Amino acid sequence: MPILQPYLHFDDLELEAVYQSAARTVTQADITTFAGFSGDYNPIHIDHEFCKTTPFRQPMAHGFAVFSIASGLSIHAPLTKTVALLGVREWKFVAPVFIGDTVHVLSTVTEKHLKGVGKRGEIVWHRQIKNQHGKTVQEGVMTTLVECRAKR
Repeated sequence: MPILQPYLHFDDLELEAVYQSAARTVTQADITTFAGFSGDYNPIHIDHEFCKTTPFRQPMAHGFAVFSIASGLSIHAPLTKTVALLGVREWKFVAPVFIGDTVHVLSTVTEKHLKGVGKRGEIVWHRQIKNQHGKTVQEGVMTTLVECRAKR
């Protein structure tokens, strides 16, 4: 039987709280699937022979594929009653991610803004995607809309 983790609400999230996600290894299948899904067949991602002529000497994952993987990892760290992703800003692609690299996400609550009649609030997160060596590969700021606890 799975262990059910309770969802956190807007009220539960504290400023400067940091959450670390589980980790996930990027595979050749991830890159191939993303290329097919997105239509991005740039040789830097899919052509091993071409990549031998580049400074990296190997294919790298699409930046938005890594961003998408991190989005999935972030869902559980922390598990929140998220209503919507409102925006992404100041996003930086800092370093490449290669086949076999393992990434995880650090999410820090940087701002909280109660909205409307107090049923929801905006959470501003600073998110860092780190590889297995602890190096930041992507980072930026995003805002989510999160449910508040019911008033009693």
